[in-house]
Amino acid sequence: MNNYNLGFISNEDIYNHVKATVLQYRRSINLKEFNHNIIDPIKLTFDAKIYGQSMKQTIESECIRQIDKTNNNRIGYFHQNMFRFAGHGWVVPENGEQGGFDVLNDELHIYVEMKNKHNTMNAASASDTYVKMQSKILHDDRATCMLVETIAKYSQDEIWEITINENGRKQKYSHQQIRKVSMDKFYNIVFNDNKAFFKLCKTLPTILDDVI
Repeated sequence: MNNYNLGFISNEDIYNHVKATVLQYRRSINLKEFNHNIIDPIKLTFDAKIYGQSMKQTIESECIRQIDKTNNNRIGYFHQNMFRFAGHGWVVPENGEQGGFDVLNDELHIYVEMKNKHNTMNAASASDTYVKMQSKILHDDRATCMLVETIAKYSQDEIWEITINENGRKQKYSHQQIRKVSMDKFYNIVFNDNKAFFKLCKTLPTILDDVI
């Protein structure tokens, strides 16, 4: 095992965390799994004709799409579970427990919802998340709630401003303690190292080489 020299996580922990993700990575799909999600034959026919593919090629593309969707979820768990190694009160609860937040620190009164990309939430999902955060700060006036985006448009730690449709009327909301935070800024909050996420991105290819 190499010395990855990350500083905020041990060599053994980051190696094992990457290894666990590699082992969970989906590489194949069988017919039963393929049919688990009902496929639209009209969509497949359009795709085949418009892209100039055979039906076999189109089905192979759909297989790759389904595999990729699963692996995106695996990467989401990779990001979330990094914070199990942070210590200092940081917790990754089981799904649905402790208010439904993905990462939290009761000592610091920080409660986090994580998203893989800045554009993965539709209006309804964003509204539900914001209302959950409003409820948290109503019950804990010291709480700070964060929407943390792994792939953000830019580095940010700012007030989350949102427009919610209420009975047909659009209402704008913002609160100092409800924030939108990019992953690099969140790593700095958790690990007290403003280069931590950059270090991980830079070192990850070497760790993957060692694991694979």
